[in-house]
Amino acid sequence: MNYQFQEEVGKLILRLTVGILMLFHGTAKILNPGATLDFIGSQLTGNGWPAFVAYGIYFGEVLAPLMIIFGVFSRIGGLLVAINMVFAILLVHTAELLTLSKGGGWALELQGFYLLCGIAIFLLGSGRMAVKPD
Repeated sequence: MNYQFQEEVGKLILRLTVGILMLFHGTAKILNPGATLDFIGSQLTGNGWPAFVAYGIYFGEVLAPLMIIFGVFSRIGGLLVAINMVFAILLVHTAELLTLSKGGGWALELQGFYLLCGIAIFLLGSGRMAVKPD
């Protein structure tokens, strides 16, 4: 089997998995912008950030996943997802950082998945199976 082909398919599967799953989160925020921006804005202002930074959620959960899915500036998209997850963890989930879920898994495994996969995409790039390979 051609290992180069396997590597390219692996990068495509990673990109599609992270991009599509994160885009669902972004779509939910587009469909309910008032509550989303109010909640995130209050979290930001409570931590000394201006409320308008809440609009960054659309970069991290809509634009970045589209960049990742299509393979257009995938490295930047991966970085945006990772930054988005750092903000989510610091603003909303710090109390859960060292806790387990009822099922025994890490309470932040979903956030950890997106953070680490965003970093992996940043490091790996899009691969050849992309609109604009890098």
